[in-house]
Amino acid sequence: MKVKAVVFDLGKVLVDFDYGIAARTLAAKSTSSANEVRAIIDQTPLLFRYESTQMTTGEFYEEVRRRIGYRGDFDEFAASFGDIFTEIPAMTALHAEMRARQLPTFILSNTNEIAVGHIRRNFPFFARFTDYVFSFEHGVLKPEDRIYEITEQRTDCRGSEILFLDDKPENVAAAVQRGWRAICHHNAEESTTLVKKLID
Repeated sequence: MKVKAVVFDLGKVLVDFDYGIAARTLAAKSTSSANEVRAIIDQTPLLFRYESTQMTTGEFYEEVRRRIGYRGDFDEFAASFGDIFTEIPAMTALHAEMRARQLPTFILSNTNEIAVGHIRRNFPFFARFTDYVFSFEHGVLKPEDRIYEITEQRTDCRGSEILFLDDKPENVAAAVQRGWRAICHHNAEESTTLVKKLID
């Protein structure tokens, strides 16, 4: 069965990110050090609550503000919290090649409203996908089954019709269990080779 849809993770696949950048910027207007700020916002239970819709953007801001003693307003916070990304050109080039081959492309990401807003405004490649499945819009995180079911509905594809790239082994394993073709992304060269082999 041919691949009919290519699904990309976002963070560490299409864009790199470093919460240390946000931690340093936020700390400059806080009573907490950069290390203390990072311990609150970088892949923590609080962040996962936000990215799975257990709290709103406003509630997340207020909770972080309270914990770190932040003195800035929401717009300043959002600008600092979102500005942590750098494009991975070799991977966005791979995406462009998939589009050139007329393959529908999708993003499936555990992410949040502030991050997506920042990426949408600053990275032109982001607008060129067929559709998007974000954890914060559906209240569920990878590797839970439900978010893969939603992706199947959005792509109108099943099993080996879907090719998925993600940097986390547990997310790849969940995709494989559903019969998807899946690549655990380590670097652009390897992933590009594997993708081309699977779609040709």
